[in-house]
Amino acid sequence: MSKTSQGSGHIRGYKCPTQMNVHLKGRDLLTLQNYTADELKYLLWMASDLKQRIKHKGEYLPLMQGKSLAMIFEKRSTRTRLSAETGFALLGGHPSFLTTQDIHLGTNESLTDTARVLSSMTNAILARVYNHNDLDLMAKEATIPIINGLSDLHHPLQILADYLTLQEYFGGLKGLTIAWIGDGNNVLQSFMTSAAKLGMHLQIATPRGFEPDPRITKITEQNSKEYGTKLLLTTDPLEAADSANVLVTDTWISMGQEEEKKERLKAFQGYQITMQTTKSAASNWTFLHCLPRKPEEVDDEVFYSPRSLVFQEAENRKWTVMVKERENNSIWRLGSALFCLTL
Repeated sequence: MSKTSQGSGHIRGYKCPTQMNVHLKGRDLLTLQNYTADELKYLLWMASDLKQRIKHKGEYLPLMQGKSLAMIFEKRSTRTRLSAETGFALLGGHPSFLTTQDIHLGTNESLTDTARVLSSMTNAILARVYNHNDLDLMAKEATIPIINGLSDLHHPLQILADYLTLQEYFGGLKGLTIAWIGDGNNVLQSFMTSAAKLGMHLQIATPRGFEPDPRITKITEQNSKEYGTKLLLTTDPLEAADSANVLVTDTWISMGQEEEKKERLKAFQGYQITMQTTKSAASNWTFLHCLPRKPEEVDDEVFYSPRSLVFQEAENRKWTVMVKERENNSIWRLGSALFCLTL
């Protein structure tokens, strides 16, 4: 490897994008900002196809046989770990789970040295880290693809899963309005760097002092103008929810922010998503949360309602993480058309 209808897993009317100008093989996945609209659509198409063929048709696709994935986890996780381990194994590969207690990362061995060693022994690195700059350094030093399993700036794998879930539910993404009500965190920032490319509008409500990174906001404003979508930044949750098809929130207190809990809970008063919030939304509203969830973020009535897609969303982490692993396999060296012609 060189470095360079709801729940069905099958998207209505979403055809194999054989004519798309996609160049995915051997690339890092650090942020969705680095991927074009066509590339994002192709990743989602492949995820849907994998889900259909493996889950619903029972096919065995050992596309990563003989390949290995190094999984560096500075932060614990349920969905990221299980989706990567089970997904890579389903494709015939071998995942190796590594915490900072298992390897010398940042203690007796530098990131540079770790990236070079893992490059000689594995075929890709999935890293879940605190500092996004660490991913940038690994990407610079490694000779194999680096996949962002989460950083302080971005969470691209989560957003791909969210988009797949919405495509399954709505049949497409273009024209949907996403309302984010909560912290200006890494999950939001991955929405912000990609939603406009797929024709989606964003309405964002964050408390004062908890806005997204200004650099990401500038990119989002540029994307919105380029792709002709709407962007709203407000402090009013009901204004953000107005006519939205999708209501989204996340934890208000991420790992590493525990000392800020008291301050954050006070700042986020009034931001809990409830059935009262949904009255401002579109009649076909849905709800997403990347989990784990706390009741102060969304009440039980919304979280466990038939409109909540959170568990379908969690499962789709598996199918979207498999996509990035799969597209690096030598089977795809002839490009997307080969796969489409061999279905």
